[in-house]
Amino acid sequence: MTTVDRTAVLRYRFARHQLDREPGRVTNVADVALLDLGVQDSGPDGAAWALACRGYDGGFGGRGRDVAIAWTLRGAPHAYRRADLAAVATATAPLSEADAAKRMYDAAKPLKAAGIGVLDALDVVAGHMREIVARPTSKGDLSSALTGALDDPYLRTCVPCHATHTFEMPFRLAALQAGLELEPGTSPPVLRRIPKMRAPRYRHLGGDADPRFDVIRRQLAFYGPISVKEVAAFVDATVKDVEAHWPDDAVEVTVRGAAKGSRFVLAEDVDALTGAGRAAPVVRLLGPFDGYLQLRDRELLVADGAHRKDLWRTLGRPGAIVDGGEVVGTWRPRQSGSKLTVAVDPWVALTPTVRRRVDDEAERLATHRGVAFAGVAVG
Repeated sequence: MTTVDRTAVLRYRFARHQLDREPGRVTNVADVALLDLGVQDSGPDGAAWALACRGYDGGFGGRGRDVAIAWTLRGAPHAYRRADLAAVATATAPLSEADAAKRMYDAAKPLKAAGIGVLDALDVVAGHMREIVARPTSKGDLSSALTGALDDPYLRTCVPCHATHTFEMPFRLAALQAGLELEPGTSPPVLRRIPKMRAPRYRHLGGDADPRFDVIRRQLAFYGPISVKEVAAFVDATVKDVEAHWPDDAVEVTVRGAAKGSRFVLAEDVDALTGAGRAAPVVRLLGPFDGYLQLRDRELLVADGAHRKDLWRTLGRPGAIVDGGEVVGTWRPRQSGSKLTVAVDPWVALTPTVRRRVDDEAERLATHRGVAFAGVAVG
């Protein structure tokens, strides 16, 4: 069995995420590999900054011409290549009826009680959403129209606002299947039809995915070596369904110093993992929801419990300072008017070289935001 240490794993993942590429060197957004799995678009800088950290500074190519945003895994908004959306709709669909019920949380119980299959229910919701969104429609307006179109098992009583709504997760999980995307930069979200895309509805499940977009394979590629349970947690799927769809070419790897349990990587990636050399001389200021931080084996990435608690806090999550794969601290933007200061909290003493690279990245973030750079504040 192949054995590697923690350092090799982090260097492999850093390179696989293409975080070692020079800023602005990528001219075609399609060359950002993480778009196969989806780039989460959460937080003030979101997917556009995640793409910039991977060498592409072109944003979304003019109101989403080249990149589109859709609710997919865990109901979160993710960016994808526009040309891939139909394949992504299949790849991110549940793996089974039980898996769909898990992803829908509390929405599954009233449906089951009414004798309605969960996948059938998602298909019904997607059908109504497709009809309602004939033109760009705000989430609130779409939700109100859905409430009027759906029967009681699909609805919940919202105590805080004293109203009846559709359940949130079916709403989000059905949107891409209805052929709908999110307009970039809209808050509250505005949904619109995806041009030239025939709504797939729930005719295909995740097990029918093209291997290039299969979420289990992509997890192994970007976060391996990883366990079955960690993949299931990322996808928000049942462990049983993930095991049933586990790739035949996944091989077990031992990671020295990691928690006990079986970890796997795709056979085609073993050489890249074992051949991970010196750390790339690169520092990145990754956003709070950057793909590199979305893994579920957090103990491997950040060994210190207090640091993990700070980095992945529920509210007010900071970004991560990453040096060649190793998280060495956190950062927060402090924007006042047209000026941006980046406050950093290092976990280790930063060398002059690393500190200079932090300054460079902070200035690049200010340029990305279109504001003046006011410096880095430490402490």
